[in-house]
Amino acid sequence: MPSKKTLKRARQAARKGKRPTTQAGEFVREEMEHIRHGKHGARSTKQAIAIGLSKARRAGIKLPPPRPGQVSEKTRQSAKSAYRAGQTGQRRKPSSRRSRATLTALKREGHKAAAPTALARQARAAARRRQVRSGG
Repeated sequence: MPSKKTLKRARQAARKGKRPTTQAGEFVREEMEHIRHGKHGARSTKQAIAIGLSKARRAGIKLPPPRPGQVSEKTRQSAKSAYRAGQTGQRRKPSSRRSRATLTALKREGHKAAAPTALARQARAAARRRQVRSGG
């Protein structure tokens, strides 16, 4: 569950008319903080970002799942179900067993995924991919 502060910041961004990706950025930021403070870890920076985006979708941010071909079909389906869960009003109580299993698995992972160097490396790689796509 995202913190009230994160939800408040995301709503504020929405009110200002910011893009859904900017609103979702707050959730990613929160996830990085969790990793840095030792709440849990992540295998890679990409995984940490994915967790944040999933939380954003579930919180109701209108961030549609990626188009086919951009990511694996499994990731797309996961994003699709998270998006659907956030857009429909009804909330089911999360399975405590599943939540605990996920957290236990994440606790076994490393904490370097949220390091400034790792984030910088991820940002540069993403920028390179964008350049290739736009032909610049």
